[in-house]
Amino acid sequence: MKKQLKCLRCGCQKLYSVRREKKRCSSCGYEWRSGRLPLHLTRKEWSKILHWFLRGLPAVAIAQETGLHRQRILRALMHVRAAMQKDIPEIFSGIVEVDETYIGGQCLPAVGTQAGKNKRKKERAKGTKRGRGTSKTPVFGILCRGGKVWAQVVPDVEAKTLLPLISRRVEVGSTVCSDTWKSYTGIAAKGYVHRLVKHHAGEYSDGKGNHINGLVPTCRDGGI
Repeated sequence: MKKQLKCLRCGCQKLYSVRREKKRCSSCGYEWRSGRLPLHLTRKEWSKILHWFLRGLPAVAIAQETGLHRQRILRALMHVRAAMQKDIPEIFSGIVEVDETYIGGQCLPAVGTQAGKNKRKKERAKGTKRGRGTSKTPVFGILCRGGKVWAQVVPDVEAKTLLPLISRRVEVGSTVCSDTWKSYTGIAAKGYVHRLVKHHAGEYSDGKGNHINGLVPTCRDGGI
């Protein structure tokens, strides 16, 4: 006797056949491909996948690093890329925060190569510097207050790299909040209202609502 299919979410048995050989639940509207199990990953596994994805590793290398099957990695990355393209405005406006962070380990040769193994041993022996000047991968982020976050891996955190990104992503006339990193010096000259927060002096808000507290936790938690 053929087993009756049920919705993977609500258990309803009334299903419709839709595009690309999928089934759709008549009750909750959930769609899935029959015979293909849903992707179940723990929070820790997602964290590892995102860590290596942001480092720029291909699916095969991520599978080696995480111990997960390559097909599961491919499916997970499909969801990640779809989420990254959703609901992100082309241009940010109003009050925005800009900051940079550093993710992953050292920028080393490819995983699995002898050169990579030797280099990793040397770097582990030396230790890893934190913050600006580290050899970790830099990521630059822009946050709109109460809105969305945009982030991109960048080759460096110099003005020639960061200012063009701000110009493309932030509407002229907007208020841009940043720390006192030298690369942000030319923001006002680009037509923005520039507000500074002096982290080096222990300042995280100037008392007038100017801060980058919305973006900093996101950077530290790996949300970008």
